[in-house]
Amino acid sequence: MTRAKIIGVGAYAPKRILTNADLERIVATSDAWIVQRSGIRERHVADESEATSDLALRAAQQAIERANLVPEDIDFIAVGTTTPDMYFPTVGNILQQRLGCRRVGSVDMLAACASSIYSLSIGSQFIQTGKYQRVLCVGAETLSRITDYSDRGTCVLLADAAGAAVLAPSTDERGLIDFDLYSDGQYWELLYMPGGGSRHPATRETVDARMHYAKMKGAEVFKVAVRMFSDCTARILERNGFSAADVDLFIPHQANLRIIEAAARRVDLPMERVFVNVDRYGNTGAASVYVALEEAASAGRLRRGDLVLLAAFGGGFAWGAALMRW
Repeated sequence: MTRAKIIGVGAYAPKRILTNADLERIVATSDAWIVQRSGIRERHVADESEATSDLALRAAQQAIERANLVPEDIDFIAVGTTTPDMYFPTVGNILQQRLGCRRVGSVDMLAACASSIYSLSIGSQFIQTGKYQRVLCVGAETLSRITDYSDRGTCVLLADAAGAAVLAPSTDERGLIDFDLYSDGQYWELLYMPGGGSRHPATRETVDARMHYAKMKGAEVFKVAVRMFSDCTARILERNGFSAADVDLFIPHQANLRIIEAAARRVDLPMERVFVNVDRYGNTGAASVYVALEEAASAGRLRRGDLVLLAAFGGGFAWGAALMRW
């Protein structure tokens, strides 16, 4: 089947920046503690007027423009997000209308922070089968909306941003080579948000109990995430006849610098071939890999023909990897 290749990337982060010094005034923490445990120095946070679709719109417009297309050229929209504007309509629905696309299909998928890889996989398969010629893939989050700023274990990590990629059929060896997707529900209590769904719908009691914020067991998440990262990246490389030595750039989910470094060591990838921007963005969930991809491309870290490895993990747990020739 024809490979899907990325022909345009975009990213957007809110203008407001929340530094570690700002957090020192909000919760019992310090810049040194945050940097040591996460590598994060600052993160972007949406203002009161911005929702997830607003961030997604900016990233999508940039990706479409860089692909030398107009919104009417898009055949399908795949959005990954944990923080939609509302339960329905979907962010994809809202984005289709606000971009000015035709009445094309759209879908939101929720695989937590792994939604970046999942949405890219869905878009790629539509191209591979010949169903569509131009697919817009987006990862967008306003994780600050589900952040408990009295919990120093999560509030120092989570942030807001959006990233996008336009896919089209490849005419040569470039493009998305393979995907490796997994989930394991036994870990759901390590990272989740208990309130707001059908099990615990919003009530005065759930609000008072702070159930509408993300909950995380950080030490346990670290152990599982490192293993997930290394297992899926090693597997996708081996399956396609590559080794870590063949990878020109590894773009992981930017959750925590310690997780990234530990995962890179386990797959024998030197940090000079790992793209990192977690220090300036924090954990932006489904947007993370897309934003890092756009920054890597804009910074000249990606050259034609480079073998690029992408990987992400998220609550549930869901995780996966993608391999592509740039």
